[in-house]
Amino acid sequence: MTEPRIAPTADVDPSAQLGAGTTVWHLAQVREKAVLGEGCILGRGAYVGPGVRIGDRVKLQNYALVYEPAVLEDGVFVGPAAVLTNDVYPRSTDVDGGLKRDGDWSAEGVIVREGASVGARAVIVAGRTVGRHALVAAGAVVTRDVPDFALVAGVPARRIGWVGRAGVTLHEQAPGSWRCPDTGELYAERDGHLSGPL
Repeated sequence: MTEPRIAPTADVDPSAQLGAGTTVWHLAQVREKAVLGEGCILGRGAYVGPGVRIGDRVKLQNYALVYEPAVLEDGVFVGPAAVLTNDVYPRSTDVDGGLKRDGDWSAEGVIVREGASVGARAVIVAGRTVGRHALVAAGAVVTRDVPDFALVAGVPARRIGWVGRAGVTLHEQAPGSWRCPDTGELYAERDGHLSGPL
């Protein structure tokens, strides 16, 4: 793979680590001590907070915001203008009216597991986990953890189906048995969780 490519208008802190073949486009910002794996793409205006950990082949579309201390595993997709937050009780000031600083609150990062996708303008609330290969619909607001392979939508987000590794909605073959119409892979559902492919 090639060396990282950084657009002239991007702002990448010298302490950040970028893997081979990673591209950071115009006006994107990568803060101090962030780590990005190989083959990542950060779109125009994307933001990666201090110390954020991003795996290989991750795509952050234009104006996606990933606040510290988020962790995005390999193959994650974050759509345009999606926000991964980090403050459960956001306030600009404390009860005495003083401006809050770094030591006045605790950041809780979002975790997005391998192969999961977050749709455009979706919001993931601080401290939540999006499971492997799950799909968060555009505009959804995730207020609780998302199981592996779950398709969630709405405000607040609720599971409305299952998706396979290809991201396509699965079809139920029999009770507890699901098939991907794209790949033919089979999955098994038990107690509200999906496993597979079998």
